[in-house]
Amino acid sequence: MPGDSARPDDPVSQGPEADPESVARAILLDQLTGRARSRSELADKLRAKGVPDDVAGRLLHRFEEVGLVDDEAFARAWVESRQAGKGLARRALAQELRRKGVDDEVARDVLDEVDPDDEVEAARTLVRRKLRSVARFDHQVQVRRLSGMLARKGYPAGVAFRVVREELEAAGAEVDDLPDSLDEG
Repeated sequence: MPGDSARPDDPVSQGPEADPESVARAILLDQLTGRARSRSELADKLRAKGVPDDVAGRLLHRFEEVGLVDDEAFARAWVESRQAGKGLARRALAQELRRKGVDDEVARDVLDEVDPDDEVEAARTLVRRKLRSVARFDHQVQVRRLSGMLARKGYPAGVAFRVVREELEAAGAEVDDLPDSLDEG
């Protein structure tokens, strides 16, 4: 039909007559075109598209065998991207990986590779960027806002308070009048 938009080479558009394995393969390849995805994300997508579980499992296993689906590589790339781009700490990254369906052991192994010094440096960068926008406030408000921002990004309280204190001091603020809880670290 001239108005029919279904492509003959696209099994997804062929409707129910299409071979479930071809449909699943097309879905997987389409999902992996934009970015890497976890096995769990792909399984969820196949389930949502009505692909039978046995077909989905078989294809996902095959895609893992050939290296197209690799949760460890996915987790490593995700951590690298989110740590560099958003400045997220290990705790926040672990939560994101869990939401993406990455196995806790795989996530733990990948997160163990994160250098604690790099994490502290990322916190410093975040605080330095935010310092200008909180400069008009008193020290208590600056500390609360800066440490709150770091907490939302997954940084432990001790690291957050230490970095905030050091960066405020480096910016010329009097840190002697800051609360005692900043001395943790």
